Amino acid sequence: MASGVPLFGVTFRNPVLLAAGTCGFGREVSSVIRLETLGGFVTKSVTLLPRAGNPPPRVAEFGAGMLNSVGLANPGAEAVRRERLPWIEARLQALHVFVSIAGHTVEEYMEVVRVLDDGPGFLGYELNLSCPNDSERSGLPFALDPDALGCVVEGVRALTPRPLLVKLAPNTPDFGPVTSAAEEAGADALTLVNTVPGLLLDPRSGRPRLGAGSGGVSGRALRPLGLAAVRQVRALTELPLVGVGGIVRGRDAAAYLEAGASLVQVGTASFSDPRAPERVARRLAGWVRAGGTGLAGGAPARQRPGAGRRLGSPLGA
Repeated sequence: MASGVPLFGVTFRNPVLLAAGTCGFGREVSSVIRLETLGGFVTKSVTLLPRAGNPPPRVAEFGAGMLNSVGLANPGAEAVRRERLPWIEARLQALHVFVSIAGHTVEEYMEVVRVLDDGPGFLGYELNLSCPNDSERSGLPFALDPDALGCVVEGVRALTPRPLLVKLAPNTPDFGPVTSAAEEAGADALTLVNTVPGLLLDPRSGRPRLGAGSGGVSGRALRPLGLAAVRQVRALTELPLVGVGGIVRGRDAAAYLEAGASLVQVGTASFSDPRAPERVARRLAGWVRAGGTGLAGGAPARQRPGAGRRLGSPLGA
């Protein structure tokens, strides 16, 4: 495997993580993916209250990827704190886990953190900021509204010393304002990118193929957008970057590292081939040994006081 990646006061076994929404809370995929071969994973997004999600069908494939509209189905913050985090702590000590959190208001994000923060088994949070911003008249997702994004990050930052990954959208017209807002509010790293809105229609009926209508595009089609975002944002900030979107092979992951990422996330590829993340990590290691790329991915991470401390249990390197 690729040599370790030191970030946030810990060392990741390798740069390859599983992306939010693709591996549940680890237990769901533990029988088909050798999680111990990876650097870590991001849980599915957690909201304050349980959500049943969108009507089926929730997933539709097309030639260059997948369209999904799961609707943030999850058991809610209290159940995650009570049931999911202890399982991660007991079974996946070697992995560094980020909990993805989502909400419709700044207060919801903050309340989720209040519920989870003293829980075991995870390193930090990834802020999913693509939910509708119900508190703003514009209705823009937080990820497209620098002021609202800054309010979320600042609110969460005040509540926790844990590392914060801020996940940005690929369809932002200018990464400059949102990057600055996230950094000034206290982000420890940026994840690039989330899915981009899309629509698939049934050719016979003309109706949307997803029960909710439109959905998020992921898979190979997202890779050029993700790489472009990482390259652009690398020039704007010294924060560590996490590259995600369309990673299927080791060379795809290497491209993100060359563009400026320190870590990468594999998502859609694991649906069609659960061994894909492990293969990406193995082949990326070979690519690095052959001199194809380095693992630094830009400037060293800045360490905040207390960042990297897994509350409730000791952290191994």
